[in-house]
Amino acid sequence: MTTKTITAISVGYPPIDQEHAEFIHVLEKLGSISNADFPALFQELYQHTEAHFERENQLMQQSAFPAATEHIGEHLRVLGEFKQFKTRVDKGMIAFARAFVNERLPAWFELHVSTMDSALVAHIKKCNASLLE
Repeated sequence: MTTKTITAISVGYPPIDQEHAEFIHVLEKLGSISNADFPALFQELYQHTEAHFERENQLMQQSAFPAATEHIGEHLRVLGEFKQFKTRVDKGMIAFARAFVNERLPAWFELHVSTMDSALVAHIKKCNASLLE
């Protein structure tokens, strides 16, 4: 089973768009990687996502983003899911994490980028354009 193709959605801020492209690349690679190689790449995706969320959280704080509580809460929820699946991967239960990668993350990612991340960048462009420089 392979990961569904994800449509790259530009939010109009190159650093975030680049990190999203990296996320898509690793996610798609996870869809077809061997079980032996899956744990290390899954950990890489988790660490990439955690670092990306932290950068977004900082942008929200710096820009006084009005929906920061909801957006940060979504980040925490997804990281919690990652941790649950990482526990399973560590026990050799790769199939559960594969289902997460192939079925859950692509749809979540597209929705998150097209709604929450796009709203964040629009807010920054309107109110705090200097943060995007």
